[in-house]
Amino acid sequence: MRGIKIVCVGRVKEEFFKEGIGHYVKEIRKKYPMDILECPDEPTPDSCPESVERQIRDTEGERILNKIKDDEYVVALCIDGKHYSTQEWGDRINRIFLQVPSQVTFVIGGSLGLSEKVIRRANEKLSFSALTFPHQMMRLILCEQIARVV
Repeated sequence: MRGIKIVCVGRVKEEFFKEGIGHYVKEIRKKYPMDILECPDEPTPDSCPESVERQIRDTEGERILNKIKDDEYVVALCIDGKHYSTQEWGDRINRIFLQVPSQVTFVIGGSLGLSEKVIRRANEKLSFSALTFPHQMMRLILCEQIARVV
């Protein structure tokens, strides 16, 4: 594996999230190169119709896809993705790191989730919970889970 990349929609504004993410990124970088790339999120009007939500997901999805190379192994974080126990997660991610010759890229969508194009591009879908978390928190959780197993 050449390294780890996280592509996510939106910025982290809260200092406590920034500090936590920075701590785990520092730990991960002791073993693997790692980058976090942010894509701007689209404003989402209150009570917008599904067609507008789909358009927002598609716009954000194009921004995500522009940051992913063809040879990258992509793991999309989705509520309907595969759930793992801590042990299973460690085994799975370490297998990916050993078997994949390219960069491993994790994708975190915005408040409306990921576009169908991004999901189709993913090599696999991962879920940490059936609950929905703010993208800033999900970024922190993902970094902690990666740091735990590297």
